[in-house]
Amino acid sequence: MLKANGSSLRPADDPDGTHRRVLVLGATGAVGRHVCAAVRAAGDEVLMVARRPGTAAGAGRFFPMDLIGEGPDGLARLIDAERPYAVVNAAGAAWQCSPEVMRQANHALVDKVLAATAAASWRPRLVHVGSVHEYTPQPPGTSLDERTPTQPTTLYGRTKLQGTESVRTAAAAGQVDAVVLRVSNTIGAGTSPGSLLGRVAAQLRAAGADQEAVVRVSPLRASRDFVDARDAAHAVLAAAALPTGNELLNIGRGEATPVRTMVERLITVSGRQARIVETPEPGVGAAAAQDWMRVETGRARRLLHWAVRHDIDSSAHDLWQATATAAPEPQSPGLGRPAPYRPVPKPE
Repeated sequence: MLKANGSSLRPADDPDGTHRRVLVLGATGAVGRHVCAAVRAAGDEVLMVARRPGTAAGAGRFFPMDLIGEGPDGLARLIDAERPYAVVNAAGAAWQCSPEVMRQANHALVDKVLAATAAASWRPRLVHVGSVHEYTPQPPGTSLDERTPTQPTTLYGRTKLQGTESVRTAAAAGQVDAVVLRVSNTIGAGTSPGSLLGRVAAQLRAAGADQEAVVRVSPLRASRDFVDARDAAHAVLAAAALPTGNELLNIGRGEATPVRTMVERLITVSGRQARIVETPEPGVGAAAAQDWMRVETGRARRLLHWAVRHDIDSSAHDLWQATATAAPEPQSPGLGRPAPYRPVPKPE
């Protein structure tokens, strides 16, 4: 039996697992923290896994774990001890990471998770948070659906696709009960400071309330499908309860919103005076920057009975409010010197 400060970890209350627990990997990340909040709001117990607690862990039991450095054994033992009805893989790397970190976080980590679920005697549903950037970019005016070819043009997209393919292969072979959600660009509290909107928020905060902020960005030509991280989290919970596994579903707002509009909305909700200064990136032409993304979410709506609840102004407000007290979160979910496995018991 696993130990926590000298005491046995509490097993599931009922042998059939009716006491619902959700184990969230990457619990302090941009999506993971919202999944944890949604689990709590649903009245279930959340088990949080990340390298370190950070500032966004919230209430519940936290298990510090380096999934890459430690290998799958610790996670397998945790699954058997706690018997969660679902494991959510919300870990990964997207911004300001080296190619090797991105490969480890988005692909190698997934293989460790699959090895852990195979080694455990308890079989939870695995919900893997993938990305719509796994698809081949589509021309303006079109929508991405689950039949869109997968030939991503970025390292992030390629490494996320490799992780998704590992999950899909294991599910097809009956080795894991899994649902993959390909999620569009998330926005809200916890948005990475390395992302466009995260950088904009940081520049607005740095300027002060009585100064005009100068928001320096690359040319704002792209249009993307932005989905509130809280809505993405509700899709994750719905996928965890889906009667049948081995599904692949897109999650997004279903609209292509110009990134300029999102920047302007963020400036508006901040209440700051600001001017936008666009500076072309070296070696990036105008055509390359004219990205378009709109996600078709019909299958998710039908199978998950899911729909977006938050408009983009609400999402921008949530992002802005969170930056008032935000501290930097680690960008890699499991590289470097392995952290020891020391579960933290549930507070009394």
